[in-house]
Amino acid sequence: MKNKVISTKILTASIISLAFTSFFSNAVTPPDGTILAKQQNIVINNGTEVSSLDPHKVEGVPESNIILNVLEGLVYIGADGENKPGVAERWDTDDNKIWTFYLRKDAKWSDGSPVTANDFVYSWRRLVDPQTGSPYASYLEYAYVENVADILTGKKKPDTLGVKAIDAHTFQVKLTQPVPYLINMLNHTSLKPVKKEVIEQYGINWTRPEHFIGNGAYTLDKWVVNEKLTLKRNPLYWDNKNTIIDQATFLPINSETSDINRYRSGEIQITNSAIPPILYKKMKQEQPENLHVTPYLCTFFYELNNKRAPFDDARVREAVKLSLDRNIIAEKIMGQGQIPAYSFTPSFINNGHFKAPEWASWTQEQRNEKARQLLKEAGFDNNNPLAFTLLYNTSDQNKQQAIAAASMWKKNIGADVTLQNQEWKTALESRNQGNYQVARATWCADYNEPTSFLNSYLSTSSLNTIFYNNSAYDEALNNALMAVDEGARHQLYQRAEALLDKDSGIVPVYYRVSVRLVSPKVGGFTGKDPFDYTDLKRYFIKADN
Repeated sequence: MKNKVISTKILTASIISLAFTSFFSNAVTPPDGTILAKQQNIVINNGTEVSSLDPHKVEGVPESNIILNVLEGLVYIGADGENKPGVAERWDTDDNKIWTFYLRKDAKWSDGSPVTANDFVYSWRRLVDPQTGSPYASYLEYAYVENVADILTGKKKPDTLGVKAIDAHTFQVKLTQPVPYLINMLNHTSLKPVKKEVIEQYGINWTRPEHFIGNGAYTLDKWVVNEKLTLKRNPLYWDNKNTIIDQATFLPINSETSDINRYRSGEIQITNSAIPPILYKKMKQEQPENLHVTPYLCTFFYELNNKRAPFDDARVREAVKLSLDRNIIAEKIMGQGQIPAYSFTPSFINNGHFKAPEWASWTQEQRNEKARQLLKEAGFDNNNPLAFTLLYNTSDQNKQQAIAAASMWKKNIGADVTLQNQEWKTALESRNQGNYQVARATWCADYNEPTSFLNSYLSTSSLNTIFYNNSAYDEALNNALMAVDEGARHQLYQRAEALLDKDSGIVPVYYRVSVRLVSPKVGGFTGKDPFDYTDLKRYFIKADN
């Protein structure tokens, strides 16, 4: 039943309803014979302090890890990465252009009021409103929702967006192009509903614990900045009877060493998803049964500021791309199952498996030789070496990789690289404002389809922090929507990837894995979710033996 709605065939409401009968509950069911602990409390390291809990103001994984527990959208991603009904218990479409969603009548906000179609209309309009300034403002443009492009450019008002409430529990979306994978897109953080009355009353302070109103399985209880964020179970959630964890504490520990130490002391039950190689080897020996390595739809790469010297020159961008030895970083420095990357989009994504560029088959010395030639053409040599600053956000592992990359660029092309460290929120702002030359980055899929990566670098994308602009790239992705089948669509995705590589817009390094330590007391952790969500509904705490 996975991806049941992703088809160009006509779908009826009755078929959709039957398809999801077995998915009525989104929560975990403990195996028979499981004895649950009396206290269902869990502590998870989230890796950093979140920038916000407003779904229209965030763009990072740390924020989404919290928001997915306190707000629920139309659909939900299950433990194995499959689509499940969220607030929408079913949906239908005849042409992949007009989609109708039927909301469950027992969906409530944490203040007891019903979640309605008007809540989604308000929230989606707020997302695209230029006054909101959302980093994901262009997300609905990727879905081709009617009038979104004109709203983003100020030509039309947000209330012209192609969404409407047919009645209190029927929400309709109108697209200008057929988007067969729309359902895959709807779990995204930016499309989760927010309550209009709360935002109008409290403004930017609506996310404070004393004001927060959500519709998820949990609600915000306490938030001590740079210390901890606590969630408590929401008794008004529609599936609360099948939810087990009562309280969850998320910690903002960005030191992987501290993360591991606090796990070993029993303070943390689930670590963050990045364990440094040295500690990984140690934990593999000490606690192999608790170490979980999961394929992850994420690419680790270095952003190149395409509009700022010296990276406004494609020859310099290509030289830096070629001269980074990604095999050493992925296989020797990391060595946890990371796959060297030669394209932006992970090869194992749905409808992926792109052909690698020619330079992927070269030896590293061949790449270095070509890189030095390109730099010479661009005016850089021993007397005038390439010099740039590499920005990375605070993390032991990020620092280790930045030092390794700087050393490689020095050795292979004689570049002088200055390392710059900033906290997560500051680094995000620097990248969005273009105040960098090269920046450490990770992009994780918003949904399981290549456009989740490729759309980021459309010339009009609000997520295009490398400031890439290629009309042929835009055209390839626009044409993909009109492709007759997945094979034809794949070819257009391949063209887009090839163009991004030809222009050397970024420096792909490796496809990530999630590496976590999970306490044996935690049940429900499958290690099969390609999005690596920390969804509390999946977990339960087992009693001591």
